[in-house]
Amino acid sequence: MGLQFPLLTLEQTDPHTLACDPFMSDSARPCLTCGACCASFRVDFAVYELDDMGGRVPAGLAVEINGSTCRMRGTDHVPIRCAALTGQVGGRVACGIYEWRPSPCREFEEGCDACQRARARHGLPPLETGL
Repeated sequence: MGLQFPLLTLEQTDPHTLACDPFMSDSARPCLTCGACCASFRVDFAVYELDDMGGRVPAGLAVEINGSTCRMRGTDHVPIRCAALTGQVGGRVACGIYEWRPSPCREFEEGCDACQRARARHGLPPLETGL
């Protein structure tokens, strides 16, 4: 489960929290002007995260893969684009279910290798990681 790059499952560990702080500038919250991850990866997660199973992810935005796994709508198509993504990749974007997004999205780390690959895939410059 988790975010899947073609032929590769990505495991993230820390949620990116910059996007939810309304007092930070847009330059300090690059996710709000990116959205590349939402248009690059399949997002698989446990069915127990769905709201009709006691979780918080709106069931109408997911498709069941098997009895224990579901996937965000739109991330199982080519081109990939999560159904919850609003705006234009590389422009002003937002997650329509940010507070209720599935665990792979909560765990995706801004600036990680997968983030950098997604940005490159959409012609966006790499993020400075501060290292």
